[in-house]
Amino acid sequence: MAHVTRSPVAHPAALAKPEGGLPGTRRRRRPSHWPINLMYLPAVLIMSAFIFYPFIQGIHISFTNWDGYSQQYKMVGLEQYRRLLNDPVVLRTIGNTFIYGCGSTLLQNVLGLAYALFLDQKIRGKGLVRTIVYLPIIISPLIMGYICYFLFQYDGGAANDILHVLGRAPLDWLSNGTAAVWIITLVNTYQYMGISMVIYLAGLQAIPKEYLEAAALDGASGWSRFRQVTVPLLMPAITISVVYNVIGGLKLFDVIIAMTNGGPGNASQSLSTMMYNLYFAREDAGYAAALGNVMFLIITVVGLGLLRYLRRREVQL
Repeated sequence: MAHVTRSPVAHPAALAKPEGGLPGTRRRRRPSHWPINLMYLPAVLIMSAFIFYPFIQGIHISFTNWDGYSQQYKMVGLEQYRRLLNDPVVLRTIGNTFIYGCGSTLLQNVLGLAYALFLDQKIRGKGLVRTIVYLPIIISPLIMGYICYFLFQYDGGAANDILHVLGRAPLDWLSNGTAAVWIITLVNTYQYMGISMVIYLAGLQAIPKEYLEAAALDGASGWSRFRQVTVPLLMPAITISVVYNVIGGLKLFDVIIAMTNGGPGNASQSLSTMMYNLYFAREDAGYAAALGNVMFLIITVVGLGLLRYLRRREVQL
């Protein structure tokens, strides 16, 4: 019987590749990502110059009595915030701001969703309807405010001309603070409901039709399909639209300046317009900065609160 000799088996450690690679070769260096990270530097510098630095300066100014122009001012601590808490005009202004924010958000989303449901059907002329609803967005808010001012002004306004044709007495639409606030809210709703329409239309088109067909086969009515299938699957679009609209409404400025400039008196002021008037008309930059910080806090709390609340109700497809 032939004798078979076995070659010795090398130890696994001996088969491992040396750390330095083969003799006479260089180990490949991992590519460095620092040149790519430098691409972020311009954006960081721009944000620091136009966002972070003014924000820090605003906090600093709110603790001073600066008038906005003089090079001399002194620190007054929390005095500006104490003024703010004891100012009845601020309380009404905060109420107006929430009407602009919450009222516009509610109307924009209801009307935007209604238009989106309408345009999601197989109908003729969808492109024309979509264009008409979205068209006001391309107009500057300041220009939209002036257009609507001439619509509602007492002498020669289109609204009073219509009332005259109908045999009714003219109305001074913008002289009443409460009416002015709601007219401004409606104008803001009209201008921006097209954004909600586009967001909801994209969300509706992303919902698989099989879900709605299965619900219909199970005998669900149209309202049940909308409430049990469409709305839960549309929650991501609802989150985007609601948060976007409420932030825009809470910082509403241009339309108010154009239509009423916060009047009559301070009846239609928002936090943005009051801050503007405090700085430029009353030269009270310290108080304006304190008001701006309060406005930032309100928008942050409301925006993040809504975002967290609505995110929890989203359904993944």
